[in-house]
Parts: sequence; structure tokens; C-alpha cells
Amino acid sequence: MTESAVRIGGAGELLLSGVLDYRTGPDLRKQGQALIKASSAPALVVDCSAVTKSSSVGLSLLLCFMRDAQAAKKPLSIRALPEDMREIAEVSGLTELLAHP
Repeated sequence: MTESAVRIGGAGELLLSGVLDYRTGPDLRKQGQALIKASSAPALVVDCSAVTKSSSVGLSLLLCFMRDAQAAKKPLSIRALPEDMREIAEVSGLTELLAHP
């Protein structure tokens, strides 16, 4: 099993990795919120390329990060959205929202 994490990369990157589900979501939410608040970058990018599996919790996590970034007055974009998350976004009608900072 892959360990799930969210950490700061270079230049305003939030690197999301592992399995995003009901077990990992709450901790990732808290960690990501703290990283967004602490970031001095003018804009943020959530890189999902290391996400191995996601339920709808992963999508909820991204929406929460977007809200946190908006509260911090920083644009946030999503990079490398995995196929399972993309499918959930399409069914939920959230594809456009996730595509724009």
C-alpha cells in the first residue's frame, strides 16, 4: 500500500500522492490547508501525478484546497489529474471548475 501525503515541492507546488480515500482524506485535508496558508508563493499548483488511486474523497480534497487558496487570495490550478478522478469529476459536473484557476 502506498503512503498518502501532501507536501510542498518547488515554486508553489503541492505534491499530492498515494491513495485518496475516507481513511487518508481527513489528515491530507489538514496538512494541505496548513501548507496553503504557510505558502509565500503568489500562485499554487496541486500536482496529482503521484496519486495512485482516488475515490470521491480525492475530488473533495481538491475542492477544499481550491477554497483554501481562494481564502488566501492565491490562484490554484490542478496538474496531472488521474483518470479515476477525472471520471468522477465528469459525472459530478466538476470538470470545468477543476480546469480553471
